[in-house]
Amino acid sequence: MAYNLKALVMTGLAAAMLTAAPAAQAGDALSDMLAGKSAMKGKKLEKAIQKADEHPLGSEENPVRAAQPQGQRAYLAKLRCADGNAPEFNRSGNVGVGVFDNIVDAYVVTCAGSEPASSTIFMDMYHAGYVETRAVPGFTIAAP
Repeated sequence: MAYNLKALVMTGLAAAMLTAAPAAQAGDALSDMLAGKSAMKGKKLEKAIQKADEHPLGSEENPVRAAQPQGQRAYLAKLRCADGNAPEFNRSGNVGVGVFDNIVDAYVVTCAGSEPASSTIFMDMYHAGYVETRAVPGFTIAAP
């Protein structure tokens, strides 16, 4: 019997979302994550952001905060290498739970023929509505 892998994956995702729906009303960590919200909130999050800002933006200790995968890609698309060109980027995977108690993704960012030749930028996509306006070290941000 042949199985349609895409259909199986979509069915599994739908089942997971339906299972999480009652929890979404309870405000637990999983429902927050599915909604793109940070596990850490309020004063605790504010303190963590202040502490993280003691480290370079985009480092494991201070991941770039974004809203979902679209926010991550939008941020990376605005970065510019030393020569003014947009870098190439690829998600290399998640690196576990970060300083804001959320899963952190690592992106390899490369500037062909420019600097920085290759960088790893760490990003936390569980900050609904947040748009980072600062550039990570070695890059600039394109004007809107």
